[in-house]
Amino acid sequence: MVERQRQQGRRHAHGRSGVFTAVALAGVAGAVAMCCGCGVTGGAVADDHGSAGATAAVRDAAGTLVTAGSARAATSMEMAVGGTRVTIRGEGGYDFRKRMGSLTLTLPEDPAGSSEHRPITELLSPSLLYMKNRGAGVPADKWVRVDSATLGDGNLVTGGATDPLTAAELLRTAARVTYVGTGTLAGTTVRHYRGVADLDAAGRQAAPYARSALAAAVKGRGFASKAVPFDAYVDDAGRLRKVRQRFSYLNQGSPVTVASTTVLYEFGSPVSVKLPPAGDIYAGRIKD
Repeated sequence: MVERQRQQGRRHAHGRSGVFTAVALAGVAGAVAMCCGCGVTGGAVADDHGSAGATAAVRDAAGTLVTAGSARAATSMEMAVGGTRVTIRGEGGYDFRKRMGSLTLTLPEDPAGSSEHRPITELLSPSLLYMKNRGAGVPADKWVRVDSATLGDGNLVTGGATDPLTAAELLRTAARVTYVGTGTLAGTTVRHYRGVADLDAAGRQAAPYARSALAAAVKGRGFASKAVPFDAYVDDAGRLRKVRQRFSYLNQGSPVTVASTTVLYEFGSPVSVKLPPAGDIYAGRIKD
């Protein structure tokens, strides 16, 4: 059963992608795949799925995840690069109480069809992002450490995956929320909601740990629009099972839609994250 859910979680996170670029210091820009159809069907909206109830269900998702403790995560990030859609996929786990996680990112193949890049290991912490196998002149045994608040997009897309809890924190600003329908995701009944989040408001309203990164996204020049359309899927316990957020990202001055998707499953799974010691942090110049 566990293996079937893991495989379904991966399928729902597959799709389109992001591109490996040297934006600021982090260098992985991208976009994540839309999940395959979840079997969600529309229909008459029940009274408890009206505007107020739908908005509350989405805005409460971050707090419910903290109560849940931890989960496995599958991510994808997608955007078009030079007329070609590429995908960065990630898989790992996240501890919502410690606000820490670990993801292994698989980069897209080169145009010739062969894979040139080793998977990147990312360690997520409340304010810092650690990356191993970053490439671009970084020794293989060293980590790159980046303060999310120093990035023009708050590391919402630069790292190739959106921090799962930060993605949920962004939903605290959900507006114009509508109930789309009920369906199943990885064998679990979910309610599908659609709306728009607001980066400006998130920089003020998010939990303290995410506020500095989201505020950096507001102040920086990484986004063409502070409006973030989303699709969110919530289970009967109020836990966020999937969220797809579409960011209007500036790539060399031109707006590009970056779709970031996170699927959460196997809630309660143990997640252990050990941050690298100072001696393993690369302090040299990172090449483009």
